Amino acid sequence: MINELLKKLGFSEKEILVYLAILENGKIAPNRIASITKIKRSTVYAVGKELLKKGVVTEDISGHGGYFVALPPEYLGSAIKNEERMILEKKKIIKEALLELENIPKSKSYSVPKMRFIDEYNVQDFLYKQTPIWEQSMSLTHHLTWWGFQDHTFVENKDYREWIEWYWNRAPKQYDLKLISNDSEIEKKMQTKKIERRSIRFWKKDFRFTATTWILGEYVVFIMSKQRPHYLVEIHDAVYAENMRQIFKNIWADIK
Repeated sequence: MINELLKKLGFSEKEILVYLAILENGKIAPNRIASITKIKRSTVYAVGKELLKKGVVTEDISGHGGYFVALPPEYLGSAIKNEERMILEKKKIIKEALLELENIPKSKSYSVPKMRFIDEYNVQDFLYKQTPIWEQSMSLTHHLTWWGFQDHTFVENKDYREWIEWYWNRAPKQYDLKLISNDSEIEKKMQTKKIERRSIRFWKKDFRFTATTWILGEYVVFIMSKQRPHYLVEIHDAVYAENMRQIFKNIWADIK
């Protein structure tokens, strides 16, 4: 029972054996501890030093080889206090390390990609909240066009269509959109609204897009609206976004 309790307090197996041997004898030489516990004497010395750090034993160096002396059991509280002190010291070191790491120059050509998954219940709100961030990224990268392809079901959805109309009612004039989409009645209807700077070219192949992908500055946004549940995946990766942008620029140029 006591072994399990000491283990929960952070004592190792050897620390438990040595500590109990010291506690039972009150004052004991390392060679005697080695004989009782069957632990090498050199290891007993090392373990004893750890128990000294924990504050549960003390050392009497008056005799040959010295002795370890047990402190009253209530000194176990010292072990907890030492652990707490060490944790506080580690927290302080971590804070200092973070400050130093932030000062290390970061590569301008590479950054770790970041990905976010947005479930159906939050897609609409995410579109409204994230739009200014996408625009800022487009402005900073000097790529002011929304590139990509679009599943027409995104426009068929009333909530998403309201977001589209909201966007073009407030979009700064420097931004435009060039998307490839399925030949559909809803897109033909959208074209009658004559939304400036929103250009759609229809995909002439047999394959029909079943999801939407946008390239916005350093972001690539994927939206599933054809089937339930809807979801959105946002990838923040400058390299991936630039490669996708060049692909869609070339596809756009090939579609008449």
